[in-house]
Amino acid sequence: MKVIGFVLNVLWLLFCGIWMAIGYVLAGIICCVLIITIPFGVAAFRIAGYVLWPFGRTTVEKPDAGAPSCVGNVIWFVFAGWWLALGHIVTSIPLFVSIIGIPFGWANLKMIPISIMPLGREVVSTDEQFGGR
Repeated sequence: MKVIGFVLNVLWLLFCGIWMAIGYVLAGIICCVLIITIPFGVAAFRIAGYVLWPFGRTTVEKPDAGAPSCVGNVIWFVFAGWWLALGHIVTSIPLFVSIIGIPFGWANLKMIPISIMPLGREVVSTDEQFGGR
């Protein structure tokens, strides 16, 4: 299964991963320049790594995330989340045109929730999510 995941990640990187990761890195740089928004920049860089190499990893909610994460997600959505989600939608449309791209288009649409609400979530290996099976 690790070989299949590697192949899927390489194809993902070529078709759409690099472009979406660039969007997240730009959002992270802008957030880090403005000192008060550094936590948003850290979240953007975390998601950029996930968007570059998503197969074999997933996101889960942090159990200790509370009201500050909720408020931060609202602020994130207003300033960065909506256009990153729009980027996922626009990137997925050409992927759905070919039969080979359909799984990648679907995976791209599955990333919209984390692009809208990144705070209070962490990226983990799918092995960690299911208890190391």
